[in-house]
Amino acid sequence: MARGQGAALDRKKLMADPIMVTTIVVLITFLTLFILYPLAILLVDSFVGDGTFGLSIFKRIFAMPSFTRAITNTLKVGFLVGILSALVGLLFAYVEVYVRMNKFVGGLFKVVSMLPVVSPPFVLSLSMIMLFGKAGIITRFLLHIYDNNVYGFWGIVVVQTLTFFPVCYMMLKGLLKNIDPSLEEAARDMGASRWKVFVDVTLPLMLPGLGNAFLVTFIESIADFANPMLIGGSYDTLATTIYLQITGAYDKAGAAAMAVVLLCITLAMFAVQKYYLEAKTAATLTGKASRARMLIEDKSVKVPLTIFCSLAAIFVIMMYICVPIGACFPTWGYKFFPLTTKWFNQVFTRYHGLKAFKDSFVLSFIASPITALLSMIISYLVVKRKFRGKGFIEAVSMLAMAVPGTVLGVGYIRGFSQGVFHTGFLQSLYGTGAILVIVFIVRSLPTGTRSGISALRQIDKSIEESAYDMGADSFTVFMTVTLPLIKDSFLSGLVTAFVRSITAISAIILLVTPSYLLITVQINEFAEKGAYSLACAFATILIIITYSAVLLMNLFIKRFGTSKNMKED
Repeated sequence: MARGQGAALDRKKLMADPIMVTTIVVLITFLTLFILYPLAILLVDSFVGDGTFGLSIFKRIFAMPSFTRAITNTLKVGFLVGILSALVGLLFAYVEVYVRMNKFVGGLFKVVSMLPVVSPPFVLSLSMIMLFGKAGIITRFLLHIYDNNVYGFWGIVVVQTLTFFPVCYMMLKGLLKNIDPSLEEAARDMGASRWKVFVDVTLPLMLPGLGNAFLVTFIESIADFANPMLIGGSYDTLATTIYLQITGAYDKAGAAAMAVVLLCITLAMFAVQKYYLEAKTAATLTGKASRARMLIEDKSVKVPLTIFCSLAAIFVIMMYICVPIGACFPTWGYKFFPLTTKWFNQVFTRYHGLKAFKDSFVLSFIASPITALLSMIISYLVVKRKFRGKGFIEAVSMLAMAVPGTVLGVGYIRGFSQGVFHTGFLQSLYGTGAILVIVFIVRSLPTGTRSGISALRQIDKSIEESAYDMGADSFTVFMTVTLPLIKDSFLSGLVTAFVRSITAISAIILLVTPSYLLITVQINEFAEKGAYSLACAFATILIIITYSAVLLMNLFIKRFGTSKNMKED
């Protein structure tokens, strides 16, 4: 009874606040128009693309050997990459949490965990081709192997595993830290070996989290476009097949049906990961460890694990370093010395590099503050407000996390090339920079929203209520009370959105027009032509931009962030 009266009072207060009502209406409109509508139009096209309602388009694409082969290939790669990434991530997490390491190894782990976040998605594919391809430094010039083939299934698996295992490592590290060490020490006191303790105590406690890490990586793998496009060769996946169906076969209805199949797979996996495994993980590991863990110092365990993880970390770092080095070779595959800067010069003098970097930077710079602010507003509404559409806003804003970029790109083509529902409304968006900015916002929104929700749940509502009691409206409270308290999350979301936008390719490669040159599209184009030195030059400058953005963000938070203010107080 009291709860119902409280909810009714909250709704009454909300309706009396025109700024809040307007914000909710605008948000629901934006999410419906730019997330739900493109996905809905894909469904419509899939069932009525040939003029009659039915399954004829699905029957046609499933009759294509290339499509059924692409589904099989995608699932094989996804499962293997998910398993390998989870296992390697678990090993790294276990070594960091349970084994006493020196500062050098700890520094390596931090670098490895950060590299995939701030680097373009296809950097490791470039490195793999340059090191182990037919004209690779290691295979051809060091080992004199001429008949190797780095392209195909194993090339994709290796590159994606190296790209995604740091994500698993970061997830599993947090889980292992939350396991109470007294449980494991009790088993050790009973005479169990370390392996027995790990198998019978540690592993069962973190099994839901391990499954969660596997599914996250599986979704990332099957949605990945850039790596299969560069290193896949003739081994097609669903993401590349959808792209080729539009750009090669000009079959938009068929591409829409293929996109729906890929979307169904990712949504099913996302639902299992979000609503089952995350809940199981939270139920198994509650709170923090009661006291510090006694780290392993036994050399028979410490030395081999530390050496293996250090070598793996150094190999990953070397793969990333290979790109800037490759940009300095005079002629790739034939002449490696003396090093030269001619490719960097050609990037700006012959291949419109300045325009590519300017367009990418400007569009990403526009998208990032809008994304960060929208994320914080959505987080605020979800955590601090009660109204009927709250569940819709939260669910749809998170839905973009489960939608592969290629699927979203096809949805925008089908949804806006002739206007909303083919009425001409918003048709002017198509082919402009505005639609690219919207895609950047939609793709980065879930990450910022999750960060904002976590930060806002730690703020007591009485702080904001006191501002309301002083007569402030919702806009003033949000801008002067709430946002300053979560400015670390806001800044982090801003930089994350910028990095994700400037390194994006899967969603925008289908939407970009000749009037806009984007760095990632240029890198993909030159890599496909075999101009690896030029691709590396573009990628190197892009890496410098993203690293600089992250470094500036860290310095800014350190100097002006919430934690700094708390220390001074």
